[in-house]
Amino acid sequence: MGDLVLAVDQGTSATKCLLVDARGAVVAKAVVALGEHYPKPGWVEQDAEAIWRSVQQAVQQCLAARPDDRVIAVGLSTQRESAMVWRRADGAPVTPLLSWQDQRTVALRDRLQGEAGVAAAVRERSGLPLDPMFSALKLGWLLDQVDPQRTQSAAGALCAGTVDAFLLARLGAGHVIEVGNASRTQLFNVHDFGWDDELLRLFRVPRAAMPRVVPSLGRCADAGRLHASLQGVPVQAVMADSHAALFAHGVYAPGRVKATLGTGSSVMGLFDGTGVPHPGLCLTVAWDSGSGPVRALEGNIRAAGSTLRWVAELFGLDSASAAELAARSDSAGVCLVPAFGGLGAPWWDADATGLLSGLTLGTGKGALLAAAVESIAHQVADVMDAMDASVPGIDRLLLDGGPSRNPHLLDLLSAAIARPVVHCTDPELSALGVAHLAGLGVGLWDWQALHALPRAQHQTCSTRPVASMHAARGRWAHAVRQSRLRSSPPAISSTRETP
Repeated sequence: MGDLVLAVDQGTSATKCLLVDARGAVVAKAVVALGEHYPKPGWVEQDAEAIWRSVQQAVQQCLAARPDDRVIAVGLSTQRESAMVWRRADGAPVTPLLSWQDQRTVALRDRLQGEAGVAAAVRERSGLPLDPMFSALKLGWLLDQVDPQRTQSAAGALCAGTVDAFLLARLGAGHVIEVGNASRTQLFNVHDFGWDDELLRLFRVPRAAMPRVVPSLGRCADAGRLHASLQGVPVQAVMADSHAALFAHGVYAPGRVKATLGTGSSVMGLFDGTGVPHPGLCLTVAWDSGSGPVRALEGNIRAAGSTLRWVAELFGLDSASAAELAARSDSAGVCLVPAFGGLGAPWWDADATGLLSGLTLGTGKGALLAAAVESIAHQVADVMDAMDASVPGIDRLLLDGGPSRNPHLLDLLSAAIARPVVHCTDPELSALGVAHLAGLGVGLWDWQALHALPRAQHQTCSTRPVASMHAARGRWAHAVRQSRLRSSPPAISSTRETP
């Protein structure tokens, strides 16, 4: 028997649950898959009740594996930006959860973008570019459907929020939101760390509908509603998933950057406020462990692992077979720009369109698959260019997420950014990160012990010729320009390229 931390990671495609012991080792794991709904092209929804059930089921399955151990704290990591509305009285959802991937608010974004000074003001206050990915546009759209006059939401009868706020409400915490998740809503002022009245007015979201912002660390609920055996156990830590992954890497100070590779990708590093952040990066709150909010810079890439899956499905291949064929193939000058829903960082161009260039009659599926994998490396390298302009001295890139298990991609990434990449081979970094923070909160570890926890890592230093990668980066930059030809001149551009 021993003291354990239970970590729940509620993600887009699944809810995962880990039990972590005092050595930092994962001693039990459960995964409950989740689906998405696509009512119209560009619309991506999830069922909030299904999410709640998946959390309960994952916890139950995980605890069943260690019935004799004692859980002393619970940590909760959640997907970000996805947003919904529910009733305060009984916690029942009145809307679906609009995924961070949802694009139904593009027209509303375009209207706001056309108003003089709006995009710049949103960027300056929230730290985020005006984009459908963030919660504010989603919440405004949802309230238009269920409360067009804003009478119920202004009276506080309806609650607006993100996944963490909904789950915490179900756990009895009231209407609260963790500060890192709050900073991704685009309704939060990243400078004074509170809801911004001007942003709330702009997006037509009443302050009374918004949750109270709480730190990442500190008892905010009782875990008894997750499982009867957890009665009295504190929900001690809450973090946004990408932020939790950064914490799990042991990045507690500026100077190191991590990339979480999944359906999309998040490239993130802490920021101490000195210097001027590159305009292609988001300024966000990483966490608040009790001594005040810690800020971070982030570049969000819309399509990473999803690009390879898309090409694999075109040829009737599973992802593993597609990755293996890509590693044995040469892209032969083919570039694939996966702007399926526009481009994220550092371009933030929602009008960019997907593009294939360099095709010949000899182009086969191997070249297309290779180009799909290369697109991940190129996009991360574009964001790293912006990071280098903002945070000097970055000597390596830390990696996690499913695609980071691909040695071929690691080699490409190392060559593209001209420095080592370090793959953390511990799975489920988001769950581990929030477990570390929860354990810190109940005294299972102190900061020194957290630093000393073992982290399974593998370093890759590419030996690809510099000239060949330089040429590949040039082809990629040209292809990105072509994918953006139909858009108006952007306010943001990369350090490498201008429109």
